[in-house]
Amino acid sequence: MFVSIFTSYPRTLIVVTALVAMLFLAYGGVTDAVYPSLLVVFEWLETTWFGVIGKTWGPAFAFVEAVHLLGLALLGGCVLAGDGRLLGLVLTDVPIRTVTERTHRVFVCGLAICLATGIFMACGVATKIYYLSVYWFKMLALSAGILFHFQIRRPLLNHDIQALNPVVVKMVGLASMLVWFMVAATGRWIGFSG
Repeated sequence: MFVSIFTSYPRTLIVVTALVAMLFLAYGGVTDAVYPSLLVVFEWLETTWFGVIGKTWGPAFAFVEAVHLLGLALLGGCVLAGDGRLLGLVLTDVPIRTVTERTHRVFVCGLAICLATGIFMACGVATKIYYLSVYWFKMLALSAGILFHFQIRRPLLNHDIQALNPVVVKMVGLASMLVWFMVAATGRWIGFSG
């Protein structure tokens, strides 16, 4: 039975292992050795073109932040629509496969926009966010969200959804919503910190 778990759920085990490794790195004392050496990287980020523009030209930063918020709206809307459908709360007259396929395409666009604009915004305030613990929690939550979406949720829903246990489908939808809520909440908390 124990061996069958490894062969039946390899993607899930990889994601869980990666998350446990990230948590171990975050709380196991390993970051104490690595963390100080990252300050040089964050200081360098502020000297890049993105960092200089982000720090010195407010309208550029505001524009990129507005695009970032639009990307968040795309991503959040896809999470609410796709996972809401998995939970049976919204779009119940549309087949699950149709909703998940269409929301996935838009989700990828929203995620790409958020990552690109997030890097630009981080370069402008790199040394500030380096000292914010909530920034590191956001990066952990974002990594968890990306891993969960592309390694668990997407492959699972590519199979025949009707053949899956409805409880599993609902749990995947709920887990996805919670992970992305954590990403949004920690991202918003960065604005209140420092």
